[in-house]
Amino acid sequence: MLRWAVIFLVIALVAALFGFTGIAAAAAGIAKFLFFLFLVICLIFLIIGISAGRRIP
Repeated sequence: MLRWAVIFLVIALVAALFGFTGIAAAAAGIAKFLFFLFLVICLIFLIIGISAGRRIP
C-alpha cells in the first residue's frame, strides 16, 4: 500500500510539472489517503502484535 502511495505521489509530481493541475491534485489526494490508510493499518497490526506477544506464557 505504501508503494501505491509513492506511485501516486510521483504521478502527482509529474503531472504538476507538466501543468496538469487537476490531475496532480487528484493524484496527490489519492496518495495522501493511501499513506494515512497505511499508517492506520500499521498501528492496528502493531497493537495486535504487542497484545499477542504478551499472551504467550
